[in-house]
Amino acid sequence: MGQQIETMLKTPMEQALDEARAAAARGEVPVGAVIVENGAIIARAGNETRGRNDPTAHAEMVAIRAAAARLGAERLAGCDLYVTLEPCAMCAGAIAHARLRRLYYGAEDPKGGAVAHGPRFFAQPTCHHRPEIYDGLAARDAAALLTGFFRERR
Repeated sequence: MGQQIETMLKTPMEQALDEARAAAARGEVPVGAVIVENGAIIARAGNETRGRNDPTAHAEMVAIRAAAARLGAERLAGCDLYVTLEPCAMCAGAIAHARLRRLYYGAEDPKGGAVAHGPRFFAQPTCHHRPEIYDGLAARDAAALLTGFFRERR
């Protein structure tokens, strides 16, 4: 019960960071995501690409699939996504197709990100849905998780 109350008191980004830590403990790149509807978390995930042998099992993709299954709908129009790292092009495409209302992300990803870097997916004229975007949430914590994870592997 105590842990459940503690989880309820954490912000969605803090819970996404918990998912990233759990991913790192499984040997996955530490990225976590949660999806919120009406103030309640309806899906949460960490990267699972290695565990599932699935290159599409990024935290965002796993969370979007879980939220869509829970709601029984392919559109998540009233939902917000919190993710610890700037989404890549694949995940940005899924965010647009899912019609997520807002995107909150932590650390920037100059090499693989597609929101503020690279293709700037949501700024393209071919993008039919653009969520509200808020960046830099818990960016230091998210970046530190990634830096520490890769430092240990070198």
